[in-house]
Order: sequence, then C-alpha cells, then structure tokens
Amino acid sequence: MSIAGRRAAFLAGAAVLVALLTWGFAGLLPGRPAGPTPRVGDLLASASGPDRHVVDPVALVGLDARSLDALVAAFTVVAAVAGTTLVLRARPDEWAGHALDFATGRRVPPTSDAVRVLGLGLTPPTVLFGLYLVTHGQLSPGGGFQGGVVLAAGVLLIYLAGEFEDLHGLYGDRALERGLAAGAGGTVAIGFLGLAAGPAFLANALPLGRTGDVLSGGTIPLLDVVLGLGIAVGFVALLTTFLHQAIVLRPLGARR
Repeated sequence: MSIAGRRAAFLAGAAVLVALLTWGFAGLLPGRPAGPTPRVGDLLASASGPDRHVVDPVALVGLDARSLDALVAAFTVVAAVAGTTLVLRARPDEWAGHALDFATGRRVPPTSDAVRVLGLGLTPPTVLFGLYLVTHGQLSPGGGFQGGVVLAAGVLLIYLAGEFEDLHGLYGDRALERGLAAGAGGTVAIGFLGLAAGPAFLANALPLGRTGDVLSGGTIPLLDVVLGLGIAVGFVALLTTFLHQAIVLRPLGARR
C-alpha cells in the first residue's frame, strides 16, 4: 500500500473512532444519583457470588464488569505480534542460515544433559499449572492472561532444553497464526453471543452453574480459555520471531 493509501486508511479509521467516542460520551448519564453512592468495589464483591456465581471478584471485574478491556487486550496482543513480525521480517539483504554457516572453525558446545533433564522435567508441570490457572480463574487468582503467560513459559523451557529447530519443529508458523486468530476471534464470538441473547455485547448468555464449580460463572470460564489461548500463542509467536531473527537470519555479506 502506498503512503497516500495508508494515510487515507488512517484518517478513515480515526474518523470512525472519533464518531464512536462522541456517540458514547454523549450517552453518559448526567450528574450523580441521589443519596450516598456505594463504592464500586463493594458492589462487585457482593455481586460476584450471588449474581455471577464466581468466587474470585477479580474475574468478575476483568471479564464481566470490564469485559471490553479483555477484548482490547486480546487485540493488543495480535497487534504486538503483527508489528513485531513486520519489523523483524527478512529483508532483501538477509538470507536464512545457521550461525555456524559463517563461523568458520567455531565449535558450539551442545546443551548439557543437566539443562536438558531439568528443562524437560519442568515442562509438564509448568504446562499443567498454566492449564490450571486458565480453567480456574473464576475460583482462585489466575485466569486466561496469567495462565497464558505460564503456558508460553512451558514452551520456552523446551527451547532452553534443546535447540531452536526442536522448538520450531513442534509447530509451524501457520499453526501460530491460527491459534492467535482463534484466541482473538473467540473473544469476539462470545461477545456476539451475549449480543444475540439480548442484553449487550459480551454479556453473559450461558448458565451460571453452581458457585465453586469449575463450570460456574457463565461465559467467564469460556473467556478465560480463549484469552489464555491467544496470550500463550502470542508470546510463543513473539519468541519464535525474535529467535528466528537472532539465530536464522544472516546478512548477505556474512555468507562464506
């Protein structure tokens, strides 16, 4: 796209954003309610159990009272991955090759057995703990954001215990793209599910279940799952992009 086309796309998007913000601010209720105003924190804490059947009030704040923030966060990760991939993409003056291809006579020691055993031994419990955080965010501190980061750390342990080729061999770039799209698109789909049910975008449209159960909270556990997927895949994509730039891509002048 030309510079003029990019400028036109930016101005059009900015105009739509300003119009939506103006519309939203114009619809705010004026003034304050009569009588003493209750604290928002007290209201959310008291509503988490009876109204939404969740034990952790933080989950109620992040994925219900401020659920649009979760949507913005999901697309922020998508934008970060897309921007990083664009900046670190292969240039015409680079070629794909291993560092040893132009390090004549250099001997790189392999990963020690101790690091391999420790890294591979820590990978299963790290992934299991990440899955626990993702699926139990409505019951205890955790959720999709925290669990997604822990899941990505489990993938990082595989790289530390082996080589970049071992890590990249577990998945492909296409799989990362699909996982990232599923995380962000799943959040939007759940939002439209609430809109189709009647109340509002991202409003709960599923049975609340029983307080204390894993499947309690309506759409909150489902949001945690799709957000955890998006965060985990996003961090893995960033890691892969940086490692590809640092290990695989080389200047043309360095080839021997």
